[in-house]
Formats: sequence, structure tokens, C-alpha cells
Amino acid sequence: MAEILGWTATVLFVACYIPQIARLKKDNNLSIWLLIISLVANIIALIYSILINQPPLLVKYALTIIVISISLYYFDSSKQPIESKSIDEGNKTSS
Repeated sequence: MAEILGWTATVLFVACYIPQIARLKKDNNLSIWLLIISLVANIIALIYSILINQPPLLVKYALTIIVISISLYYFDSSKQPIESKSIDEGNKTSS
């Protein structure tokens, strides 16, 4: 029973990030600090789960690290750098 609960919680913890990734990709409305702190916490928890040999926790933390990394990618890639924007604007006016 405990193993079923562990795997069920693992699936739910990872699945809860999916709607946030979709929203982040759409409107980039999230604090970068939430992602960074969550990433660090999950890396530490992954090491802990390896040390205590708990497969459900190991999978949960590994998958969550992947999901948070995807969130960080969308958070960062959806912002256009200022320099790039000004170069594009300069090319439009000189053409």
C-alpha cells in the first residue's frame, strides 16, 4: 500500500507542473525565483532519495528537475533581449 501511495504521489507531483508550463509558455507569468529555488530543492531531495534508496522519490525528483528545467527554458527563451530588439528596430528605420 505504501508503494502505491508513493508512486501515486510521484505522478501527481510531476503532473502539477504541466499546467504551469503551458501558462508560462503562453504569457510568461511566473517568478524566476520560484523556479530556481524549486530546482535547487529538488536536486538536494534527489540526492537524499538516492542515499535512502527510495525509487518513487528518486523518480519524482528526477522528473521534477526535468520539468522545472523545461519551465526555465520557456521562461528565459520567451524574453527577447533588449540589444536584439534595438538592432531589429534600427534595421527597420534604415531600410
